Amino acid sequence: MYISSRAALIRNLGIALLNGAITLIILLIAPLGLTAVIINTILIAVASFVNATVGDAVVNFLQPSQIKTLQAEIITQQSQVTKESKK
Repeated sequence: MYISSRAALIRNLGIALLNGAITLIILLIAPLGLTAVIINTILIAVASFVNATVGDAVVNFLQPSQIKTLQAEIITQQSQVTKESKK
C-alpha cells in the first residue's frame, strides 16, 4: 500500500487531534486544574503524532521496493570501494 507523505501527514494529524480530543473530554471530567488538563492534552496529541509518524517510517522502510533500493545502494558502495582499492 502506497500513501503519499502529504496524505500520511494529514492522517497523522487526524489521529493526534482525535486522541487529544478524547483525552480532553476524559480529563475535563477528572478533578484536575485547567492547566494540567491542557498540558496533558497537548502532550497526548504530540505523542500520538510522533508515534504515527515513526510507524509510517518503519512501514516505509520495510516496503520491498525500499529494501531493493537499499540493496542496490550497498552493491554500488561495495563496487566503489573495490575500484578505489585497485588504484
